[in-house]
Amino acid sequence: MTEKFHLGWFLNFVADEWNGNWGDGGRDFTGDFYVDVARDFERAKFDYILIEDKLMVSTAFGGTMEHDLKHGINPKHDPVPLAVLIASATNHIGVIPTMSTSFYPPFLLARLCSTIDHIARGRFGWNVVTSGEDRSAQNFGMDKLYEHDERYAMASEYMEVVSRLWESWEPDAIERDYETGTYANFKKVNTIDFEGKYYKSRGPLNTAPCPQYRPTIAQAGASPPGRELAAQHADTIVAPANGVEAMKAYRDDIHDRMTANGRDPSECKVLYLVSPIVADTHEEALAKRDRWFNTPSYIEYMLAEISSITEIDFSQFDLDQPLGELTTNGERGSLESFLSRGKGKTLREIVTGSGLTANIPLVGTPAEVAKEMGDLMEQVGGDGFLITSPVMRLNRRYVTEITDGLVPELQKLGLTRSEYTTTMLRDTLREF
Repeated sequence: MTEKFHLGWFLNFVADEWNGNWGDGGRDFTGDFYVDVARDFERAKFDYILIEDKLMVSTAFGGTMEHDLKHGINPKHDPVPLAVLIASATNHIGVIPTMSTSFYPPFLLARLCSTIDHIARGRFGWNVVTSGEDRSAQNFGMDKLYEHDERYAMASEYMEVVSRLWESWEPDAIERDYETGTYANFKKVNTIDFEGKYYKSRGPLNTAPCPQYRPTIAQAGASPPGRELAAQHADTIVAPANGVEAMKAYRDDIHDRMTANGRDPSECKVLYLVSPIVADTHEEALAKRDRWFNTPSYIEYMLAEISSITEIDFSQFDLDQPLGELTTNGERGSLESFLSRGKGKTLREIVTGSGLTANIPLVGTPAEVAKEMGDLMEQVGGDGFLITSPVMRLNRRYVTEITDGLVPELQKLGLTRSEYTTTMLRDTLREF
């Protein structure tokens, strides 16, 4: 029998479905739309919402900003204030915004995370990324990013700095002793005096220890350096769903790396990125998939999206010819997942599969897809799924189809939680 697995939602703080019937029409960016859907995710008992981010408008597709702006791919708002807003409007679900080690000073990020974990009452997480776009680097006074593996070497040192800062206050440093008039015991608050190859910080952090003591850490690295960083620090990992064998191999590799780093593999949950498509009948679900993924507008959107992520200009390739070998200094895991849809396939065939998560289709009625997800987890061995809209722009209809259609079927099968039983995000992830 398949064991219970975890659910997360992968969110973009971009214009929602502004050109359809089921968004807010892109009228404003108050965050109200996202608070509404966050409450839906909480009602469906999702573990967390992970909020993606980029720090630029891309020119990767065709050498111009035109397509990035036309399709609303990278115009997006800062995920951190949205995480605070969602945390304040919910009671149980975790919130995990993305922040880049390449551009945040370590002390600033450590302090920010600690503060928000207090506001979120222990439900805050940080999605650790190194960024993969030269256009982002140029917004911060650099000509280009550091080379891929060096970015991860820097991130490893960065994680050491912020971890020491979070631990610079001993858990019981705050005494609130009315008799002595002591708020915090200075003997239990320590400088870190860190000086590494890339970073230097005296410390201590000047915020009280957060409820989780260190925020929940999420990571999405698929390359060997990314996997190693995740194995050392992550509580949850975003992984590509590249088929059963690849998914199992990824999880086994992470577990081996965690063991080598002296960590219990059960302390980190690997969630695979998928975009289920459900409808009242199997035929309707297939029709919906074909209607969504075979239009010229969708193809252009997806090519601009994958160009932005990988910094490879996919406008240079013939849609009706197979792709050759490609390399990038950008997001290597995303490129690998995209190309893994089938050697020998044309670019058009790759793009029109099912968004960026086409390797695991998951198309059918809610009951059919729920069973398929259960079977898949049983074959892989765990730990769950990170669901995202197939076209990245969120709409209420898709959210409702998942939260009120698919999730109840998963719960009927005993595959996902029906209630929250813990108060802090890390504990929620480690419950099973």
